[in-house]
This record gives sequence, structure tokens and C-alpha cells, in this order.
Amino acid sequence: MTVLLVILYVLVCLFLIMVVLLQQGKGADLAGAFGGGGSQTSFGPRGTTNVMHRMTTGAFILFVLLCLTLTILSGKSRTSVMEDVPVAVPVESSEAAEATEPALGAAADEGEPAPVPEPAAEDGAADPEPAGEGG
Repeated sequence: MTVLLVILYVLVCLFLIMVVLLQQGKGADLAGAFGGGGSQTSFGPRGTTNVMHRMTTGAFILFVLLCLTLTILSGKSRTSVMEDVPVAVPVESSEAAEATEPALGAAADEGEPAPVPEPAAEDGAADPEPAGEGG
């Protein structure tokens, strides 16, 4: 339904743009810009409403209604893709302690981090003098 409303909304927008651009302005000549519009005054009596004006008004009302409808539809709560995922059951604390205790060793009881083993030095691998001080 939303897709249909969006397609209708785009069509109404294009129609409204075309209708507005096809209309002739009130002061279509250069004299209207400088106050020489004669009988076409801003606050004076209006002439009869033509077909283009009615089409513009109808398109504008439809535009506003579709805009509000799409806004209301997009604001409604939607379902999440995570709703179908089962919730993980927490592991008992005694089982968790037993599972992690052998991996940490005795250092876990004292609150210190486990010591990292140092790499074994090979006989020919270490360079006794630093690079750059060769003689």
C-alpha cells in the first residue's frame, strides 16, 4: 500500500509542477512589475476562476493529503527482524566459573593477569650488536 501511495505522490508532484508552470502570472508583462498592472491589483476584485486554477488547487490538496498519509504510515512501529531470534539463556555462575578457571590457571585466583610465555631464543637468531654500529 505504501508503494502505491508513493507512486501516486510522485505523479501528483509532477502534475502539480506542470500545472503551475503552465499558468500565466498575474502581471505577465513588464508593466506589472512596476505597478502598471491596471485592473489586476493585489487586493482588488478577482476574475473568474479558470480551469488551471481549479486543477492547481485540487493537485495541492491531494499533495498535502498524500504527504500527511505517508508521514503517518512511516511513523508507525514496524516489526524488527530480531524478534524471531531466540533469547540466549544465561549460564549458571558455578558452571561459568568452572569453565573459565582451567583456562586462566592460578593467576585468576590472585586477581593478576596470567603470565605470557616468552619466546625461546635460538642460538643463531639473536644479533649481539645493534644495527648501525658495525665496525
